[in-house]
Amino acid sequence: MRRIVSFILLGIGVFAVALGLLLRFYAYPQLAKIPLDNESTSVAEGDGITALVIRTVNGAPSPEIRQNMSLTSTTYVTGDLTQPEVKEDGDVAVYVEAIKTVDDATDLVVDASVREVCIDRHTTEAVAPCEGQYVETEQGKKVTADRNTIQQPGLSFKFPFGTEQKSYQFYDLSVRKPVEARFDGEEVIQGLDTYRFVMTVPPTKIGDEEVPGSLVGKKDEPSVHTEHYYEVKRTVWVEPETGIIVVGQQQGKQELLAEGQTPGNGTTVFEGTLRFNDATINDNVTKAEDNKSKLSLLTSWPTAMWVIGGILGVVGLIMLLNGNRRGGRYGFDPPLRRQTAEAANR
Repeated sequence: MRRIVSFILLGIGVFAVALGLLLRFYAYPQLAKIPLDNESTSVAEGDGITALVIRTVNGAPSPEIRQNMSLTSTTYVTGDLTQPEVKEDGDVAVYVEAIKTVDDATDLVVDASVREVCIDRHTTEAVAPCEGQYVETEQGKKVTADRNTIQQPGLSFKFPFGTEQKSYQFYDLSVRKPVEARFDGEEVIQGLDTYRFVMTVPPTKIGDEEVPGSLVGKKDEPSVHTEHYYEVKRTVWVEPETGIIVVGQQQGKQELLAEGQTPGNGTTVFEGTLRFNDATINDNVTKAEDNKSKLSLLTSWPTAMWVIGGILGVVGLIMLLNGNRRGGRYGFDPPLRRQTAEAANR
């Protein structure tokens, strides 16, 4: 009976360890993937903002800088299932991101952009080849790239599953390159543990603009060549197990610099802070909690199985070895062996 129990414990232990390995190293990678058919919307809002708006006057565009504005920026992210990189069981997703920022009072569009990028479904880092990648920050001016070149390097949309307390490279659409997302501490958001990351871009030239002289304080000149400068401090709060950005906030400034001007002395065409609104934060918290609970089954359970399975296996093995040792080489009980020997000598 002792031998039977020891074999049962040993078998259960081995099974538990094997099942834990299967869950952690096979099932977890299958579940820890972003969906191919993603559809999500996030909304950021801000007040007291200075921004450039383009009105139409007598059929012609008329730029105007307004102050103390209330803006709403809406980001739509959808999966593009038509691209050749997308396969049902594959590791690459293709996402399209459309952003539109409008003045709440007039519904005038302050800024808009669309981009498409191929990303790794586990890390959300841009990958190549990518047939349909592009960036469009001005309507009708789509910038594409060779399919074998990563046009938008770095992370996009979220952080990796199992986010660590370290720096990451996150793509910035304005400067068209990745910037450092520096780990800045931990913070609890609505009962959810998050990691805070900060991305800082110093004043950086992002383009050249021909604008009316009146826009930059040169009323006597109908058109002036300017350099467009951008700077930002972007802060995101990330749920680490899922990599979901729960809260996002950015404090930005943009200037037009005429000849002879330096950053800080130009004409401000945007300055203010935009932050996810309450509805978006609540939705992100719920999404993070749901996905976290699903993933935890494949991270905490395997650990428990390894521990319990290891203990049961060791106990079963000890019982088996002790039983053999007491019974001698062939496992007979010593009294029975002595009786057999005595009978043979009679």
